[in-house]
Amino acid sequence: MKAREPAWRVFASEFNASTLEIKGEGEKAPSYVVTPLGAMVNRLFIVGILTDIQNLGTEQEPYWRATVSDGTDRFYIYAGKYATEASSALAKIEPPSFVAVIGKSRTYSSDEGKFYVSVRAEKVLSVDEGIKDNWLLETIRATLRRIDAMEEALQMETPSVQSLVNLGFPASLADGVVRAVEHYQNPDVNRFRGTVLEALEQLLPDRAFDLPLPQDLPSPEEIYDSDIDGEDIDDGEKEEIVLKLIEKLDVNKKGAPLSELIKESAKLGIEEDELEEINNSLLDKGLIYEPTIGRMKRI
Repeated sequence: MKAREPAWRVFASEFNASTLEIKGEGEKAPSYVVTPLGAMVNRLFIVGILTDIQNLGTEQEPYWRATVSDGTDRFYIYAGKYATEASSALAKIEPPSFVAVIGKSRTYSSDEGKFYVSVRAEKVLSVDEGIKDNWLLETIRATLRRIDAMEEALQMETPSVQSLVNLGFPASLADGVVRAVEHYQNPDVNRFRGTVLEALEQLLPDRAFDLPLPQDLPSPEEIYDSDIDGEDIDDGEKEEIVLKLIEKLDVNKKGAPLSELIKESAKLGIEEDELEEINNSLLDKGLIYEPTIGRMKRI
């Protein structure tokens, strides 16, 4: 069975700056929006404030258009009859509300050649501010990692996927960064450092930040590196490790917080991208479920 595409954590300002689409070849081949920092987005996970919602369809066949703000810009969300779960949820949620959205990237080019991106929702859930803050933190970390990869690529005479992989970046990110360098030529990395600062100011409004980023911010290496090489562990053993971690971290019986699961898995050599694949496999096998967005619980 083909693995599901990972749901990227990307700020709206980075996603909306995208002007490159890689179209899949074949009926079911995935297409990707490639952001200026190299995220190859087929699916994405968003948390923010639902600020506006409109029904562009009819009462019998609603077609919802919503905007979700993450504090850096707005995502444009759509859901119709082919996304019944998301459509039903949007019909019940009153703005302004904190929401989590999982969906697929979509693009549109106008007759004038302007490129637009949006999200076709698969799932929409009401969440609390704590989930929003957790998403901000994880998306800050993911953005810093892409900034780091892009800066490395821009220093290379001829950036290549293998060169970035040799520096420790996952192949999926390395591929996107190389494509982004080719398309965007010289992406404005400082622009997205500014996005990170905006997000940090939401999390820590009483602390002043400025460029360059303060030294006490966690670096991508600190977040993603681990002391144990997980390549010697087979997939079945890794799934068992994650199951045990989920059970261990589920201290209040409401599910293991995803942020803690990511942190503890990294210590055992299982990075975030791989953890998401393991979680998807465990979900498909019916061994775990998501009681709420941002938590995993063993069945």
